[in-house]
Amino acid sequence: MVSIKINNKQALIKCMKSFEQSKGVSIYEHGVSVSSYYKELKSHIITGDELKGNWKLPAWVKNKSLWSLTLPDDMVEQYHIFHDCGKPMCITYDDEGNVHFPEHAATSKIIWNSISNEVEIGELIGMDMDIHQLKAVDLDAFSQRREAATLLLTGLAEIHSNAAMFGGIESVSFKSKYKHILRRGNALVKIMNI
Repeated sequence: MVSIKINNKQALIKCMKSFEQSKGVSIYEHGVSVSSYYKELKSHIITGDELKGNWKLPAWVKNKSLWSLTLPDDMVEQYHIFHDCGKPMCITYDDEGNVHFPEHAATSKIIWNSISNEVEIGELIGMDMDIHQLKAVDLDAFSQRREAATLLLTGLAEIHSNAAMFGGIESVSFKSKYKHILRRGNALVKIMNI
C-alpha cells in the first residue's frame, strides 16, 4: 500500500502519470486510451466513421438504442480517464514481483470523491469492474441500473484498449475477456428489450 496525499484533480493526474498501468503506459495514459477507444467506437456506430484500430465487434454494439441509454459524453469521458485513479494507493507486489491492485475500483471511487463533488462520476468509477465480473444470476439487477449501457460499452472499449497488454485481439486472454463481454451484452440487450 502506498500513502499519497491528493487534494485536487491536478495532483491526481500527476500521481496517475507517475505509476504504470502496464509496461510503458501510465495509469493516466490508460484512462485516456479507454476514452479514445470508446469515442472511436461511438463515432463508428453513430456517424459511420471508420475504425482505426483492431476491433472485434459483437452484434449488440451496433444497436443505436443501446447507445441512446448511455450517460452524457462529458461525464463518461471523466469516468474513463479517472476510472483507475486509486491504483497508486492500493498497489501491491507478490513474491515474484508482479503488480496487483486489490479493490482498485472501490479505492478509485473514494479518491475521486475526495477531490470532486461529481458524485455520479464517482459511482461509475466504483462500478467499473462490475461488467467484467458480472455473473448470469446478477444480469436482471444490473440491467436496471441507469449506468448499465455505459458500463457495458465501456467494458468493450476497455478490453480493446488493453488488447496489446494481453497479446493482441487473437490472444487467449483477450478472447476470454471478449467472450464474457459478448455473452453479457447478448443477455443484457434481451433483458432490456432493445
